[in-house]
Amino acid sequence: MPKVKTRRAAAKRFKVSGSGKKIMRRQTHKKHLLQHKSSARKRRLSDMAVVNERDAGNVRLMLPYL
Repeated sequence: MPKVKTRRAAAKRFKVSGSGKKIMRRQTHKKHLLQHKSSARKRRLSDMAVVNERDAGNVRLMLPYL
């Protein structure tokens, strides 16, 4: 059986949670136009978010060795 290739773009964007059950992603809106966003908002956007369960199946297909 040949090895299955990982989608490298997805590998750079998604990580597994500590328990291994959830897939984590970065929050959006944290790259630019930061001067008018509050410190609390920017701090909240720094945290990782859980991938929606409807999208998790597609992410797992892109990352076969996750």
